[in-house]
Amino acid sequence: MIHRYSSRRQPVDKTFLNARLKNAIAYDRIAGYFSSSIVEVAGEALEKLDGKVRIVCNSELDLRDVDTAKAAALALGKEWRSNSDDKLSPAAKFRLARLYDFLVSGKLEVRVLPNEVHGLLHGKAGVITGRDGSKTSFLGSINESKSAWQLNYELMWEDSSTDAVEWVQQEFDHLWNHPKAQPLAHAVIEDVQRLAGREMITVTQWKKLENPASPVIETPVYQEQFGMWAHQKYFVKRAFDEHRSGRGARFVLADQVGLGKTLQLALSAMLIALQSDDPVLVIAPKTLIWQWQDENMKLLNFPSAVWDGKAWVDENGVRNLIGDQEKNFSDCPRRMGIISQGIITHGGGLTEKLLQRSYSCVIVDEAHRARRKNLRKDGEDDPPEPNNLMRFLWNVSSRTKSMLLATATPVQLYPIEAYDMLDILARGSDHVLGDMFAKWRTRSKREVLALVQGLASEPQEFLDRWDWIRNPFPPATEFRTFEKVRRNLDKAPTDALLTDSDRHRLRPADREDLERLSDFFIDHNPFIRHIIRRTRTYLEETIDPESNEPYLKAVKVKTFGENNPIDLPGYLNDAYQSAEDFCEQLATIMKSAGFIRTLLLRRMGSSIEAGKQTALKFLGQDVADILDEEDETDESSGQSQGGIAGRIGPAEQEILRKLIAQLDQHKDRDPKYAMLKNLLINEGWGKLGCIIFSQYFTTVEYFSAQLALEYPNEKIGVYAGGSKSGFWIDGSFQRCAKEDLKQWVQNGELKIIFGTDSASEGLNLQRLGTLINLDLPWNPTRLEQRKGRIQRIGQIRDEIFVYNMRYKDSVEDRVHQLLSQRLQQIFNLFGQMPDILEDVWIQVAQGNRKAAEQIINEVPERNPFEIRYDQVHNIDFESCRQVLNKVEMMDKLKEGWR
Repeated sequence: MIHRYSSRRQPVDKTFLNARLKNAIAYDRIAGYFSSSIVEVAGEALEKLDGKVRIVCNSELDLRDVDTAKAAALALGKEWRSNSDDKLSPAAKFRLARLYDFLVSGKLEVRVLPNEVHGLLHGKAGVITGRDGSKTSFLGSINESKSAWQLNYELMWEDSSTDAVEWVQQEFDHLWNHPKAQPLAHAVIEDVQRLAGREMITVTQWKKLENPASPVIETPVYQEQFGMWAHQKYFVKRAFDEHRSGRGARFVLADQVGLGKTLQLALSAMLIALQSDDPVLVIAPKTLIWQWQDENMKLLNFPSAVWDGKAWVDENGVRNLIGDQEKNFSDCPRRMGIISQGIITHGGGLTEKLLQRSYSCVIVDEAHRARRKNLRKDGEDDPPEPNNLMRFLWNVSSRTKSMLLATATPVQLYPIEAYDMLDILARGSDHVLGDMFAKWRTRSKREVLALVQGLASEPQEFLDRWDWIRNPFPPATEFRTFEKVRRNLDKAPTDALLTDSDRHRLRPADREDLERLSDFFIDHNPFIRHIIRRTRTYLEETIDPESNEPYLKAVKVKTFGENNPIDLPGYLNDAYQSAEDFCEQLATIMKSAGFIRTLLLRRMGSSIEAGKQTALKFLGQDVADILDEEDETDESSGQSQGGIAGRIGPAEQEILRKLIAQLDQHKDRDPKYAMLKNLLINEGWGKLGCIIFSQYFTTVEYFSAQLALEYPNEKIGVYAGGSKSGFWIDGSFQRCAKEDLKQWVQNGELKIIFGTDSASEGLNLQRLGTLINLDLPWNPTRLEQRKGRIQRIGQIRDEIFVYNMRYKDSVEDRVHQLLSQRLQQIFNLFGQMPDILEDVWIQVAQGNRKAAEQIINEVPERNPFEIRYDQVHNIDFESCRQVLNKVEMMDKLKEGWR
């Protein structure tokens, strides 16, 4: 029997859907996109249904997302949140509450199928089974939504014949049981419940509650990204709790590269800015200041201003020019101001301006750059001679309530560096190392470091131990013994010290508990308390008790090129010799020849074209003119960058011309380009998705153009600083926004992308499975940052491939030979290569092998604080129903420093 329905003639929800469901025990439905409004259309009928409703519908899931249940759940949660409405009417909330009840009761079950499997599910159909065992099927244009059943013009055919029912049922069963079909994620069901009870509150109301999740749960990182991971939420909550306790948050965040330090710091700063009235100051390397501003807005909708040297630039690119430089500097237009470390390292009036105000929070990125000049082995007890950054942080520490120092390598060479970081934090808080009389400050630093590393015998007598324990006395949150002692002595959270009078007032049981703290110096020392470090290995191996899965999916790295450097062909070997001849000749006429040597050899090691362009510019321009933005650091002004064009004579010019001719003659026979093409095409890395890095835009530009000429139909991206980003297609280069490149990578449209080191920070390319380093940056941190673009949270592959190119017998190869026996050991100790190893490259380039070996030999054999840095607990942000009013939040965060 066939029945035809037209919404023009009768309401199909009443005449068909509710009428059939009234006496039904099961409902199987192929829908387009699932909508919660089904419960508004057929809620009462569904409640009376004896059996189950099963709906299979479309999803924007990438097929690669459904390889694991966890990846699918994350992607589904992201898709749901990005499409959910944050302006919910009472009726919508009621509908969501009803939907949640259906989902958790098991009466309604939903599975989603990626669009890539069968395209969009335009074929809408269903089978309804009655209590008497009868079945009917229907087909039509109707989606499972209120608008489809009640508002749209729709046509539908009902057919209760056995053939029709079986046909529709087979189609449903195929989709429902498809291996790529995924159950509706638990995160989606939780969010349905949250939205049903969602309540908007003001900043004033929030301050009384101060739930860190309230300002966070509807930021872009939750609505448009994958949300936050357990280790990230742990740090944010801990920092915020410490700030509002009155003690102030004083931490070194030392997470490994790729674990989201910037997000954790920015989110902590945003919460502090909302809770406090004083400014937030971020001090970062010059190469990272714009990334800070960019991630603040894109992930958190957190406005900020960057000092560009003359004016503050807000998140909209507006420059705040009101007068002279110092007046501009004093009038930051946003609650968060971001400055380059160069302002501090170079000194001057602006530094003094910064020390004339108070802050709610100071954040220092790459904080290991604040260090003593007289750092040496066995120099723990030497009075520190601070560099400019370290001295500034000493001074500003007492002017801020909270201070967060970020570095992946809190120890570059010696344990005293970790103590120096705590000393910076302690200058503004007795809770870190105690007051000026505390043993942590007054005793030999060598003794302090030996105690916390378990290398020295602990004091046995209680009176001796008491002086270490009481000053500073640990917070109540650290251990039940400390909580009980504080409670019984009536100590406030802000009381950092206990006195001898307090010792006499200790209850016998409390004293016994303190006496039994045999592990105090290992497990409760200030280093453990104030340094938080989570490694990728730790998160990959530690099981989350809630999900019974590791906190982080393991992503292995398979490296290539380590044991087989590229042979240096004769024509390149001749060019290298000409470069050496030029530098030796140059050394006879100018002191900065060593700097010129390293610069030239680095560029020649990158590509023939980069070497040629450098030599050409030496003939007619200053060295400063050939420094790409990717080369510049805050310390670059300390190098000798004076002009050489007017100082070299005919002999030097002749060698340069010879070098240029040698390179130009063979520019189309670059061995690195040949290797690149082999990897992308013959080895299939291009199909897996590949990011290709070089430190120099010249190399990126030339190699990408060459590849585009050979493969004109392949879309090839270029991600670089300034306005240099774009893509090659059909043999021509088109400029585009960096955001476009990111989006194309995410949706699989762009598989090959070249990048300078401006792409090594803040660019998430989890969709790509391979990485090629055309050259090896001499700063090891940059190498880790490059790898962190694909070995990061959200990577869908279990293993990624990395190829590190270097020429045999080049500077890079000689350094590799020096480090080869220690590379893995050093990486295991620090989680990445310490920046100090950049000096090894420089010494080798300048022929100082012994000096290079001395630096390597001074790297410690063991991580001095490998005992315990790791901290992570499950913290629930996702179920928070009270959300901050977005307009009020923005107004608060846009308040300037004035």
